[in-house]
Amino acid sequence: MNQTNPVINNLAQSLNKVVVGQSTLVNQLLIALLAGGHIILEGVPGTGKTLLVKVMAQLIQADFRRIQLTPDVLPSDITGTNIFDLNTRSFSLKKGPIFTQILLADEINRTPPKTQAALLEGMEELQVTLDGESLPLPELFWTIATQNPLEFEGTYPLPEAQLDRFLFKLVVGYPDEASEKQMLLNRQAGFSARRTDIASIKPVAQVEEIIELRKAVKQVKVTEAIIDYLLALVRISRQNPDLALGASPRAANAWFVTSQAAAYLAGRDYVTPDDVKAVALPLLRHRLILKPEAMLDGLEIDALIASILNKVPVPR
Repeated sequence: MNQTNPVINNLAQSLNKVVVGQSTLVNQLLIALLAGGHIILEGVPGTGKTLLVKVMAQLIQADFRRIQLTPDVLPSDITGTNIFDLNTRSFSLKKGPIFTQILLADEINRTPPKTQAALLEGMEELQVTLDGESLPLPELFWTIATQNPLEFEGTYPLPEAQLDRFLFKLVVGYPDEASEKQMLLNRQAGFSARRTDIASIKPVAQVEEIIELRKAVKQVKVTEAIIDYLLALVRISRQNPDLALGASPRAANAWFVTSQAAAYLAGRDYVTPDDVKAVALPLLRHRLILKPEAMLDGLEIDALIASILNKVPVPR
């Protein structure tokens, strides 16, 4: 953790106090925040996904909106629409929940592709087009989508092109025994996930400070040797016989900036091979597509990514 930056330290400490036993997840969330990339949070119900996002918004004093996505949600329910006012005899814009700083798209795979696609323009271009007019989104705009990995009936899996627009896919697992005990002790002491506003969660930063941190991340140095190392990993993923789809050029760019963010989080102004490795799993697990025969053989994507990292010599 960046010991010289109080904002990052306070964010990490506050998140770890509330979402107990998920320190790796918190670090990856902070890397994505610093890199300015959207996230898929995947985990079974009850693991604290919504709580994590709500607390993050509260800590940085960001506007927060949550959409519960279901099969009957329309694109206009997300982006908004123009409504005719009978009194003024003119149209007025009613903005949808996408016009916020942190957007939680809950159970994104429960809503049809047309509605999923309503998020794409905002995520990629920081704008929404309504009736031919382009409307800007807030500078911080950050989408965090959740999905349940166990229920597949009545779901609409995200297409590869849309998955590639998410910076990270973070897997939220169960806490260990000690952490789960601490959760119950916190509950006994009065903490309630439903009322984070009264849970002694105090803001530790402002949105403007996060935007400045993102600018600082872009100044982290990446040597040519590290760039060559990163590109070698990308190329090897495209040549892997077990993969139908390797890392895209967008993935290479995302790998570059998240490596910078990982270095900055660690308190350095230069990227090391360990930074490149540290972000590989959340960056690639939703972008690399296994061939059907590899899946039948029981190969898992995280294990394949680990093998790719082992195939490329680390620069000295």
